[in-house]
Amino acid sequence: MRDSNLISVIILAIAIVIAGYFVGNMHKTGSKYDRFVQVKGLSEREVTADLAVWPLQITQTGNDLRSLKQIIETQNQQVYEFFTAQGFQDSEITRGITNIQDARANLYNTNANMGEYRYLAVSELTVRTTDIKKLQAALTGSLDLMSQGILISSKNTWRPIEYIFTRLNELKPSMVEEATTNAREVAEKFARDSGSDVGKIRVARQGLFTISDRDQNTPEIKIIRVVSTIDYLLTN
Repeated sequence: MRDSNLISVIILAIAIVIAGYFVGNMHKTGSKYDRFVQVKGLSEREVTADLAVWPLQITQTGNDLRSLKQIIETQNQQVYEFFTAQGFQDSEITRGITNIQDARANLYNTNANMGEYRYLAVSELTVRTTDIKKLQAALTGSLDLMSQGILISSKNTWRPIEYIFTRLNELKPSMVEEATTNAREVAEKFARDSGSDVGKIRVARQGLFTISDRDQNTPEIKIIRVVSTIDYLLTN
């Protein structure tokens, strides 16, 4: 009976020692992973837009719908021929709808009968091209349409032409690599100052890619940025 109790005590003691070892090892491992530094790595690229979209409006006024229809068709064709003369292909020019407003049909316009024109027609045309310089030349040359009595304007007054960069996926791998390298350099500088060494990555958070205009005057030049946030383990 005593031998049986002695064996039980020995087994219990061994179990306590083993449990103590694992608890101590877990605490040691946990403390190791508690020592880390969080840093951010930046990568930037300056690129030129490779796609431009210019949504246009052609405005006409009149009092007779039949004559207004003829004016609309004539001026829309003249604008179309202007762009084809500038070297644009049919696939780069999209004709949109024409909206006609009747001032006298607007119940809230109490001064409708006093206006010179009853009808206001607005036709849409969109130019979409990868030839940025050609579109910019057409923008300058579009003033010649005014001498023909054609009133054109950009549909988006705050951004007449939309410049787009479409090849972001080609830059992503190298930019992520650069951001990670920059983050590592910052972590190593911190580690040297604190008398530690940089270990493995503990946690990595990939930031969003952003594309913005370099400035308001050159919207065709874009700045691409990405910021990566990385936690590095510290050793020693």
